[in-house]
Amino acid sequence: MATQSYIQSDSSPEEIKLRRLRTADLVEKNLWRLTRKEQIIYTYGPLYIGTTSALCGFYANFLFRHYMKVKQHPFRTFVPLSAIPFLTTAITYKFLVSDPLSSGDLTEDMCILRGAFVSALCGVLHPSALAFFKNGRLAVRYETVPLPPVGRSLYYWTILCQSAAKLMAVPMILQVMYGGHLAFQQHKIYERLFNLLELE
Repeated sequence: MATQSYIQSDSSPEEIKLRRLRTADLVEKNLWRLTRKEQIIYTYGPLYIGTTSALCGFYANFLFRHYMKVKQHPFRTFVPLSAIPFLTTAITYKFLVSDPLSSGDLTEDMCILRGAFVSALCGVLHPSALAFFKNGRLAVRYETVPLPPVGRSLYYWTILCQSAAKLMAVPMILQVMYGGHLAFQQHKIYERLFNLLELE
């Protein structure tokens, strides 16, 4: 059964490594037993979550450009803020969720928590921070907003970007829900694969 493939803590490091490799190899060789839809979800999950992160980055950039009144260099901000979150989220999700799941290391709860965590951190917080810093530099450079008073920079930028941060709450909720749901679906597919193998 799938739950029997989780790594036991009392095993030696060599046994754990060997078991992980065997489980991952077993999953890879038997993916054809699943439906086409399940194969796509299981294989391309990191790309799906990366795409939603790219959309969040695009939206965050739009919001911060609007509130900082930045009109210069749109490609210098929109392109990196779509590409960087996509790559960061896809790679992080693969290493923290997809690969450990295929190796048999994750329980269902841990899988969901990791999926939601990666979605929140790499899919919303990271692109929001990038949008703030990139557009903040442009705003200071082209003086589209007044410069902060001496000694009160943090307070000034917090007040200026408060509305944009509030509007990012909706993508945060959606992204966390999507990341957790995707991880849940992948775990169910993983269990179903091992149940099919047991029936033979």
